[in-house]
Amino acid sequence: MPQLYQLPDVLLSQLLWLAIGLGFIFFVIARGMVPRIQATMDAREQRIASDLESAQQARVAADETEAAWRARMDAARAEAARIANEAKQASAKDAEAKVRKAADKIDLKVEAAQAKIREAVNSARAEIEAVAAEATQDMVARLTGIKVDNKDAAQAVKAELHV
Repeated sequence: MPQLYQLPDVLLSQLLWLAIGLGFIFFVIARGMVPRIQATMDAREQRIASDLESAQQARVAADETEAAWRARMDAARAEAARIANEAKQASAKDAEAKVRKAADKIDLKVEAAQAKIREAVNSARAEIEAVAAEATQDMVARLTGIKVDNKDAAQAVKAELHV
């Protein structure tokens, strides 16, 4: 093969051109492209750091907002509990006043009923005394033949009934 015979003659020149090409590529990439890539990476890192910092600030702001919201909710719950308690107390006072008013009406009715009962008892007692006085007069007249006065019979019956 004739190409292999020419190899020692052209090997050095090919190695030289290979070194020049690789050196050119190295300098073009190292001096031209790497700084641009490095600048892009630095900018990206700065943007990521900035985004992380703003995210952290947003998280802190969200935590503060949540804390303020929770405080408002706690205050609203406390206010609602206070209003409910006041409503319960007002309702209890109102119910107590109504019960007191009803109890007063019932007491008046009970007093009126007791007065009627006392009246009926007194009336019944008077009737019993009158009937007993008549029965006493009749019995004394039948047994002894003595006629007793109404007044004396009534006094004797009263004295026996109230003993």
